[in-house]
Amino acid sequence: MATRFRTPGLVGELAAEFAGTMILILFGVGVVAQVAAAEIGDHDSIAWAWGLGVTLGVYVAARVSGAHLNPAVTIALAVFKGFSWRKVAPYSIAQFLGAFVAALLVRWNYTEVLRAADPGLTIKTQGVFSTLPGNGTLPVGEWGAFRDQIIGTAILLFVILALTDMNNTAPAANLGPVVIGLLVVAIGMAWGTNAGYAINPARDFGPRLASFLTGYEGAFRDQTGYLYFWIPIVGPIIGGIVGAGLYQTLIGRFLPSDSPQEPGEIPTRTEENVEVRRG
Repeated sequence: MATRFRTPGLVGELAAEFAGTMILILFGVGVVAQVAAAEIGDHDSIAWAWGLGVTLGVYVAARVSGAHLNPAVTIALAVFKGFSWRKVAPYSIAQFLGAFVAALLVRWNYTEVLRAADPGLTIKTQGVFSTLPGNGTLPVGEWGAFRDQIIGTAILLFVILALTDMNNTAPAANLGPVVIGLLVVAIGMAWGTNAGYAINPARDFGPRLASFLTGYEGAFRDQTGYLYFWIPIVGPIIGGIVGAGLYQTLIGRFLPSDSPQEPGEIPTRTEENVEVRRG
């Protein structure tokens, strides 16, 4: 009897984006809470945990939704790769909600150590949940952080498109998520100074809102009092479009194309794959 495969509907795709983003934030925000509040670990452990969180989140969601996990990715794929514009807002909302719920779980779990390290829930531990210019201490202004977010997210999208383009030398043996995770580790280690490498509007705004609702009254502002929350939203969206556009201009249009597969497209099984599974 032939095996039947169903293509997931929009509800399934949104559930996958929610779950994948939640896994990403559980590891990412969780490690920052551990380092900032308990002084266990350092910058490198933060970079590695964020990268591993991305890898695991992609493995969770990739088969169902393409594992965007980032509105900047979703929008860039809609602009350049034919991803359906009608799905952009639902995907982005699912990503924000996944990040929000995960941050609430981290906030709840680390309640005691956060209060002990920062009884007033101030700027001292606000960076556990959301990014700040110069990580809250270094002499970086808001526009420097905005520039940084454009550049960092451009790098992210440029390389993601290279890694997921089947006409290029994409990682084989289902190792794509691992390499994308390493990309995030590299960005964290090389581009984390000026703005904490949010490079993802959902990653920043979801936890920022969660922290605001649980006692961080200054969550939407930076250390100078500036209403900073919009920078890690707008900067990554612009940067994602720039990075994807540069990939298309410099690399994508020159690649041979027999049967193109769009990044972000839900994978499909060929008849050959079905026969292998039957056998």
